Amino acid sequence: MSLRLVGPYRDNDTVSEADIQALIHEHPTLLPIGEIDPIFSGAVPICRELVTAAGQIDNLLVTPSGLPIIVECKLWRNPEGRREVVGQILDYAKELTRWSSSDLQREVRRRLNRDGDPLLEIVQLAHPEVDEIAFNDALTLNLRRGRFLLLIVGDGIREGVEAITEYLQRHAGLHFTLGLVELPIYALPDGSRLVVPRVLARTTIITRHVVAMPDGYVVQESNGDQESDPERGATQDIQQIFWAEFLAGFRLDDPEQVIPKPARLGYLSFMLPAPSGSCWLTVYRDARRNEVGVFLSSSRNSAGEYAMRVVVDEWEEIQSQLGGTARIVDRDGRPTVIDSRLVGGLDQSEVRKTAFAWLSERVNTFVNVIRPRVRSAVADYQP
Repeated sequence: MSLRLVGPYRDNDTVSEADIQALIHEHPTLLPIGEIDPIFSGAVPICRELVTAAGQIDNLLVTPSGLPIIVECKLWRNPEGRREVVGQILDYAKELTRWSSSDLQREVRRRLNRDGDPLLEIVQLAHPEVDEIAFNDALTLNLRRGRFLLLIVGDGIREGVEAITEYLQRHAGLHFTLGLVELPIYALPDGSRLVVPRVLARTTIITRHVVAMPDGYVVQESNGDQESDPERGATQDIQQIFWAEFLAGFRLDDPEQVIPKPARLGYLSFMLPAPSGSCWLTVYRDARRNEVGVFLSSSRNSAGEYAMRVVVDEWEEIQSQLGGTARIVDRDGRPTVIDSRLVGGLDQSEVRKTAFAWLSERVNTFVNVIRPRVRSAVADYQP
């Protein structure tokens, strides 16, 4: 039997992102969720194009245990759009962490133009045993903790997978389970179509603990106990040891700045005084490039992003205060402040000492200069 791949490059027989959305909504079992994280199995499709402040979620599914699944559909005809779609789905997830089950119910009700609680009703239709109170409590808790499955689904993701995965690892913060799924569609001789889903990449979940602090401070701690890949686990152990060594001798002038615990990631997040933890300093190590650095980060469409813009606008004033080789760069379509340094092989003791000394001075200076500006800027922020 001959199969013909259907897609945007095949004559007039095309597949649109709306087609992929509809396919997932009508046949959710096409998604290889069990291969990515079995805890999200049994998911029920709720709606398409759910409206949020960060944009419209292509597909929303929810498990009977109250775990949300966000799906972003993508035709990979435009290479420049790949990183954008990753940033977009992360923005959706960050936005949903601000919601309760009541917020989600309200928006689903608006989207479906139905009375009552259509979210619960749809889930109970597929799983009649679901208890209303337990479901809503679990849904609120999972939203607040960021316990989501994020799926990027494309019709034919062949090239650039490594780059996309690296972007996920570096920028997602790994607060969620993420999966990259290829969904090629083949035309059969009789006119029917065959869909062959395949998992191209996934990240293991790292639980996020959020502790409320006075004046809008948020401390985030990552813990990767649920590790299944030995090679990746070894890399994460190396990263955690690196940060533990760095923080052992690290001191800040600002007594109010919270210092994170050693993470099993390639970076640390120093949270700044912006609502909902929407602005922070990212302190990173890039072992491949033998580089360390620090840059200002923020959630999109937030008070933190507004504060970041204010800092950039005041660059002429703060450049001399930051000193070093601090500069303005474009990161993911937004200007921000960064300083970085090539230091040599970070597996060498003397190189690490040099890197730690440089990072200590740079982070302390960035906190001293930028932290008060962020606090002042968010006080003027109007959504």
